[in-house]
Amino acid sequence: MTEKEYLYCLCHIPPLGAVSILRLYEYFGSFGAVWFAKEKELEQVPNAGGRRLMDEKKIRALAEWKTKETEIRKEYEGLEKRGITFLSVLDRDYPQKLSVLYDRPPGLFIRGKQPMEGRPAVSIVGARNCTEYGRQLAELFAGRLAEEGVEIISGLALGTDGAAHWGALKAGRPTYGILGCGIDICYPRENYPLYERMAGQGGVITEFVPGTRPAPMNFPMRNRLISGLSDAVIIIEAKEKSGSLITADLALEQGKEVFAVPGRVTDAESAGCNRLIQSGAALAAGPEDVLDFLGMKYVKKLTLHKKTEKRLAKKENLVYSCLDLRPKHLEEIMKLCDLPVTECMECLLELELSGMAVGTGNQYYCRKL
Repeated sequence: MTEKEYLYCLCHIPPLGAVSILRLYEYFGSFGAVWFAKEKELEQVPNAGGRRLMDEKKIRALAEWKTKETEIRKEYEGLEKRGITFLSVLDRDYPQKLSVLYDRPPGLFIRGKQPMEGRPAVSIVGARNCTEYGRQLAELFAGRLAEEGVEIISGLALGTDGAAHWGALKAGRPTYGILGCGIDICYPRENYPLYERMAGQGGVITEFVPGTRPAPMNFPMRNRLISGLSDAVIIIEAKEKSGSLITADLALEQGKEVFAVPGRVTDAESAGCNRLIQSGAALAAGPEDVLDFLGMKYVKKLTLHKKTEKRLAKKENLVYSCLDLRPKHLEEIMKLCDLPVTECMECLLELELSGMAVGTGNQYYCRKL
């Protein structure tokens, strides 16, 4: 067996986290030596604070998984046929941005590609139950940054994450999703089309062995990789207690820049972002703020909505003036502009075709950024 195969075996043992596996490697000198170490040898491995690294639970788990070696090796041999790459911390193409982390994953599973070395990378995360405003902003930021050559990273979750991935894909650029489960599992299932698209136009990455089900404790671990692979993190819509704020904290610990997109002080969905800005996070008023931080030259793009608005017919202009970034129901719009349902719907359709409005479902409409 090769060192990579022994590492693959060790990655299957739940009580052994990334830090434990790396410390065992440093102590014994190879992953193979760790796999064959005897109980008394394992008991001698020191940990921080003078305690033992390997307690009874870890030693017993290692012994139990050794009995499954043949099964694990067969699984390893079938990875390539399933389109899965297993990357070891010892490999030359292991991500440089992760290699400097003390809790770097000893092994990574990849479908597709990983972010290119030397290219700027930004992660965009936020609320799963984001508003239409947050969804549009995530797609806009990701698309604009991707167009300028920035690699977009997120967690492939519903809401903000998915919108950011789609923004990059629509710009014809790659994007990368970090999973909190096995590489062969798409979570949530609603994002399966996105998961498959990214495997061909970008990649999906995880440290969890194939078959690992999504569990709450996996996602903070996933978040450190989202920030770790990035040069900066952008938070778009986050409540006071949000998983996105965990990513922000991890980014700060890793020395990464944190940007927050501000929201209205009355919106609970933006309370976390506003608090981050109050605490010293950089305010992201637009993608250009992030491009400036990255030191990237770009061509300023002007919005055409003002010019287009002047060309609108009188009734369409009236309907457009009643819209904002908060989705409004058709009945509310009709009351505001005092138009019958047929004329109002015709104007909304024209605004959608002009790219100035968007229907969010169930007869709700809002302005498009």
